[in-house]
Amino acid sequence: MKVGIDALAFDIPKIYLPIETLAINRNIEPDKLTKGLGLLRMSCPDVHQDAVVLAANALWKLIENEKLDPRNIGRIYIGTESSVDAAKPIATYLIEILEEKLKAQYGEDSLNRCDALDMTFACIGGVDALQIMLDWVRVNPEKQGIVICSDIAKYDLGSGGEYTQGAGAVALLIKSEPRLLSFEKEVGVSTQGVFDFFKPRRFFDKKEITQQAGNPVWMGVEEEEVEIFKEQPIFDGQYSNQCYQDRVKEAYQHFKEITNTTDALFDRWQSILMHLPYAFQGRRMFPEIYALENKIELPELPEEYTQKLKEVAKSEGYRKFVADKLAPAEIASSNVGNIYTGSIFLGMISMLCHAAENHIEITDTKLGFISYGSGSKSKVFEATVEQNWKATLQKVSLDTILKKTEAITMETYTNLHKKMQKESIIQPKGEFILTGIEKENPLKLGARYYKWVE
Repeated sequence: MKVGIDALAFDIPKIYLPIETLAINRNIEPDKLTKGLGLLRMSCPDVHQDAVVLAANALWKLIENEKLDPRNIGRIYIGTESSVDAAKPIATYLIEILEEKLKAQYGEDSLNRCDALDMTFACIGGVDALQIMLDWVRVNPEKQGIVICSDIAKYDLGSGGEYTQGAGAVALLIKSEPRLLSFEKEVGVSTQGVFDFFKPRRFFDKKEITQQAGNPVWMGVEEEEVEIFKEQPIFDGQYSNQCYQDRVKEAYQHFKEITNTTDALFDRWQSILMHLPYAFQGRRMFPEIYALENKIELPELPEEYTQKLKEVAKSEGYRKFVADKLAPAEIASSNVGNIYTGSIFLGMISMLCHAAENHIEITDTKLGFISYGSGSKSKVFEATVEQNWKATLQKVSLDTILKKTEAITMETYTNLHKKMQKESIIQPKGEFILTGIEKENPLKLGARYYKWVE
C-alpha cells in the first residue's frame, strides 16, 4: 500500500519587498543578495495576516479545490515556529474558523471529530508532522489527514538575517494510494542539541522599566522580572550554516546505511528538495556530500579542506548537478523568501510546477528530501512521483499566484515590521483575516479573533 501526498495548496502574502530595494537601503551590493544568494523578493505579511491566517487560507484552498468533506478529515497537524500562543495551538484556531465557514453546508461542529495538534522544532516541524501523519495513515488506510506548515520568518531590522525573511503556508492532503507523491518508510536522522538559532524568553528587571522601588504590580506582572517574547530569533549565521551542513551530511549518511546504498545516493533522485532559508542555501551546503560521493579527495587541514570545497562548488560537474537537481526547487524560494517549516515543501511545489510547465516527464522517478531544523536536526527521506501528479498539480499555479503580488516601498515595509502600519496595504477579499486581539475582557486577554471576508 502506498501512502503520501494526494493534493496540496499554498498561500502567501499579496505584498513583497524587492530584495534590491532592501539591499540599497542597507548599503549592500544588490548582486551579493540576488546573484550570490538567489534572492529576488521577500514576502511580507499584511496587517490582517498572521500564521493562523496563512494556514487557514491554505487549508481553505485545499478543501475547495478537492471538494473535501470536513467530516472525513481525521487529523489536522501543524508544523510551525510562529505560534500565536504558548499553549493554544494554531490547529484549534483553524478548527474554529473553518467550522464557521463550513457550517452552512455541513452543519455545526463539522470538524469536532478531527484531532488537532501543533509541532515545533524550528524549520523541521512540518516534516515531523508529515511523517507522523504518514505513519497514522499506514495504520489507518481508510482515513485521511492534513498537514499544514505555516510561518512568518522575521528578523531584526538591519540584522544579518533580515534579507532571509518571508511568509507563507503549505497544506498537504495525506492519504493512501495518493495521486501526487508516495513516501518510503525509511528516514535518515541526525540530531544534536545546539544554540545556532532560537527564540528564548527574555527577562528584564522590572525596576528598569517602571523606575519604581520595590515590586509593584505592573501590567499584570507580579514577578520582579518582566518576561517578553520576540518573534525575531537569536542566531549565529556562520555557526548555523555549519550545523546545517553537519546534520545534513550525517542524516544523509544514515539514510544510505539504512537503505544499504553503496553508490551515490543522489544519483537515483530526479530532484533534491532541501530546506532553503535562502534560495541558494542548498547548493552552497551540498559540495561536501557531492565530493564524498564522487570520491574526491579532501585535505585534512581545515583551511585546505574549505578551499577544496570551494573548488568543487565551482567545477563544471557540480554546476551541472545544481542545474539538474537543485535549481528547479529554488525558483519559488527566490520569489517568496524563507517560510521556515514550509520552505522544503514550497521547493517541492516549485520543482513540480517547473517540470509540468517544461513538459518534463517525472512519473515514477524518485525525489530526495533533505530537511533541517535549527536546534538542531536533519531528516533525509525519499518519495516517488505518482502517475497522476500533473493532473493533480493543475489546481496549483505558482506562477499565477506570484504574478498577483505587489511590491511595497521600504517605508511601508519598515512600518509593517514595527507594527506601526494600522491599515492593510491591500484590502482583503475572499480570504480569512485577523480582525482583532482582545484587550479588555480579563478572561480573554490576548485572544485572537478571525473571520472570512467575501
